[in-house]
Amino acid sequence: MTAAQRGRGVALARAALAGNPSDGYGGAVLAVTLEAWSAQAQADPSTELFVEPSSSLVRATVDRFAGELEPAASATAVRWSTSIPAGVGLGGSSALVIATTRALCELYGAKLGEERLASFALAVETEDLGIVAGLQDRVTQAFGGLVFMDFADRGSKGSGEPARHGLYEQLRRELLPPLLIAWRADAGGHSGEVHASLRERHRRGEEVVHQTIGELARAAREARAALLTGDVKRFCGCVDQSFDLRRRMLDLDGRCVEMIETARASGASANYTGSGGAIVAVCPQPRRLATVEQALRCTGCDVRQYP
Repeated sequence: MTAAQRGRGVALARAALAGNPSDGYGGAVLAVTLEAWSAQAQADPSTELFVEPSSSLVRATVDRFAGELEPAASATAVRWSTSIPAGVGLGGSSALVIATTRALCELYGAKLGEERLASFALAVETEDLGIVAGLQDRVTQAFGGLVFMDFADRGSKGSGEPARHGLYEQLRRELLPPLLIAWRADAGGHSGEVHASLRERHRRGEEVVHQTIGELARAAREARAALLTGDVKRFCGCVDQSFDLRRRMLDLDGRCVEMIETARASGASANYTGSGGAIVAVCPQPRRLATVEQALRCTGCDVRQYP
C-alpha cells in the first residue's frame, strides 16, 4: 500500500425508486444517488483514534478497516460532516460509512472495488453494530448514479439474512424522468427498527411478507425494462406499485402517506425513498413539476428537484 498524507472520501445520498425493501430477501431494487446531499470524511495520521464529531458509525468503520485492511488505521483522526437530512430514508448512515472508508483507503493506499466496498459498509452496520439493513443503499452509493440491483438466488434462501452479492447494473441517468424529493424531519426514524420487524416476520414465514417481497422484486425488474425502452408511463406504474405493496405489508406513518397521496393527486407517481420520512415523486410531464412541488410544500414538507 502507498500511503497518502491525508485521505478524503465522499458518498452521496440515495433514493430508491422501485422494489424497496426487497433487497435483503433475494429481491431487486432500482435506486439513484442524489448529488444535492453528501457525507464527507477526512482522515489524517494520528497517535490514537480520534473522531470528530463523535460517531459510533465512524469508529466501527475504522475498527473494521484496521482489522481487515491496515492495522495502522487504528491510530487515525477522522473528521466528518454531512448535508444529508438525518433519519428520513436517504441513506445518511451508509453514506457516512462509505465516505469514511474511502477516506481511509486514500490515506493508507488500500483499494476496494465497488462490490467489496458495499459489502464492507454493510458489515460495519450489521455485524459490528447490530443494525438490520440490506445492500441496496451501499451498492447504490458505491457505484453511483442510477443502479439496478438484482439479488435473485443470491440472498437469504428463506433465512431473512441480507444478501451479500448480486447482479449490479449502472444505467444512464438520462433515462429518468424529472424527480422531486420531499421529506419531513418529524416523520423520520431509525431504519433498523423497520427492517428488524420485517426480518422477523419474514423468518416466521408470514405469507403476506413473502408474497409482497416477490412482487416488489418484479416491480423493480419491470421498472428497469421500462426505462430501457423509454416507456415512462410503465416506469411510473412500477414506482406507484412499489409504494402500494409496501403499504400492504407494513404500517406506515400517516404523514408520509399524505406526501405520497398529495404527489399522486397532483399528477406524479410516488414511492418511499427508504424506510420513511422521505418520498420520491416522479413527474412524467415536466410541466407538472411546479404544481407537484407546490402541493407537497403545502403539506409542510421540504422539497427539492432532481437533478
